[in-house]
Amino acid sequence: MNEILKIAPEVSAALEAGGAVVALESTIVTHGMPWPRNVETARQVEADIREEGAVPATIAVLDGAIRIGLSNGELERLAKADHVMKCSRVDIAFAVATGQPGSTTVAATMMAAHAAGIAVFATGGIGGVHRGARDSFDISADLDELARTPVCVVAAGAKALLDLPKTLEVLETRGVPVVGYKTDRFPAFWSRESALPAPYRLETPAEIAKLLQTRRLFGDHGGVLVANPVPKEHEIPSGEMEGYIDAALKEASKRTISGKDVTPFVLSLIFDLTGGRSLETNIALVRNNARLAARIALETCNEG
Repeated sequence: MNEILKIAPEVSAALEAGGAVVALESTIVTHGMPWPRNVETARQVEADIREEGAVPATIAVLDGAIRIGLSNGELERLAKADHVMKCSRVDIAFAVATGQPGSTTVAATMMAAHAAGIAVFATGGIGGVHRGARDSFDISADLDELARTPVCVVAAGAKALLDLPKTLEVLETRGVPVVGYKTDRFPAFWSRESALPAPYRLETPAEIAKLLQTRRLFGDHGGVLVANPVPKEHEIPSGEMEGYIDAALKEASKRTISGKDVTPFVLSLIFDLTGGRSLETNIALVRNNARLAARIALETCNEG
């Protein structure tokens, strides 16, 4: 693994010193936002993490290696690149072996972060059980990765275009604690609340770090999902969002779009349907998650 894992000097120095590091995915750069908002947001999220006292480590596949931490030039190169592979666990070895550029989903980012020794990861929303999965069997690899890989994932819940009740059921079955941060309701990405209760609630980054430390006492454990609601001033209420989601999913079905192409297509169409509001909410929640992840990472260092 050391032959293909390339850790940026800033990240390596922080890890060696026992400092706080926060992993970041790169699919949001290549498949989640248009140019130039993608690279602007990525840089802002990294700046948010640094302001909290931690080191950001954006993860991607470039030049036949898994890169843990990108320079400004590498980040812009990735944001402008064409035909970037969207890499989950199943894809990442292929991207490395063939030299193709690849952005990492939640699953692949967790996998790479753990290999590099990074324990906390900030993202927008996790993948999960897709609506209609009874027929399509379309279930994100993010759920199995959370079950197997001991990384704390800070997200605004699961993407609201998914079947949220089934997603929570699978996480419970896989033994993944889902912790609402200062909330009793499971967030629905663009919306602060869904109709579903959050299985657990904690109030501070220190309490979350204590949970992570306790989980480490078990030899065979996976990750923890911290569900952090989007700031109130940036949310789109769930009742309003559901209409946009239904319209986008119907259009995806009409065009026979399936698999990993569904989420980028639906996100793009929702952007159009909301007049761009969904993108602003997406940016706000990612930044909010990054700041919380940095605080958790700092507390984790103190607990360690």
